[in-house]
Amino acid sequence: MTLPTPSDIRRPMSARPDRTVRVALALLAVLAVRPAAADPSPPALLRAEVLESYPHDPEAFTQGLLLHDGALYESTGLYGHSSVRKVELATGKVLQRVDLPPNLFGEGLALVGDKLVQLTWREDVAPTYDLASLARSGQFTYSGEGWGLCFDGTQLIQSDGSNRLTFRDPATFAVTRQLAVTLQEKPVTQLNELECVGDRVYANIWMTDRVVEIGKLNGAVRAVIDASGLLSPAERAARGSDAILNGIAYDPANDTFLLTGKLWPKVFRVRFVPQ
Repeated sequence: MTLPTPSDIRRPMSARPDRTVRVALALLAVLAVRPAAADPSPPALLRAEVLESYPHDPEAFTQGLLLHDGALYESTGLYGHSSVRKVELATGKVLQRVDLPPNLFGEGLALVGDKLVQLTWREDVAPTYDLASLARSGQFTYSGEGWGLCFDGTQLIQSDGSNRLTFRDPATFAVTRQLAVTLQEKPVTQLNELECVGDRVYANIWMTDRVVEIGKLNGAVRAVIDASGLLSPAERAARGSDAILNGIAYDPANDTFLLTGKLWPKVFRVRFVPQ
């Protein structure tokens, strides 16, 4: 099974990276990082069954999403429009918001204790925030692109658009290990927004309507989830080509997931079921 190949557009049309550089970086990543153990078995094929939907700010360019104590915490992107927000799930009301400086492009978001950690796309900094107030509390530095981020209770896990997951110490942000993600021994690239759930990592595949479930120990894709059809064709058309699936949060209270996208008017509560 082969996942669809996305177009060569990482961010909005105005923020398009150079194709040659991206291809070279992706090749280096594949060569440099090996999976802990290959898994040639086919993945489960699942779909996102919608249980409920909630309003969502259609101007939010969603890059990171998590659920904590019944509230959504969201990182949004675009230069001059990036933010960190606390959102009331039922109504979509933004309860708290902190805007980033215009030279920072917000990306993935993770919660470590009482601290939020936010990636930036190409700026090599990860701002941190106090959970209660959203006041800026500091920052980490790193090199390379930042896409998705989640916390598994022990380590932060980061994506950068390649097929590589980077594990980081939550206290120092230092790299502890890297893991290549494969589907039947073939690399899966364009890993984007992440959600950590037990021994699994869920990843949006950029520019597609698919989510993959990744084994955290060996990097093998265990399941491919079809999340197409959440928005109606009219809703998708109204939001434009940048309105792609991106944003996944787990709700342990009922073993469901919350899915949304960049510029989407809704958040969907879903269950992953067999196709």
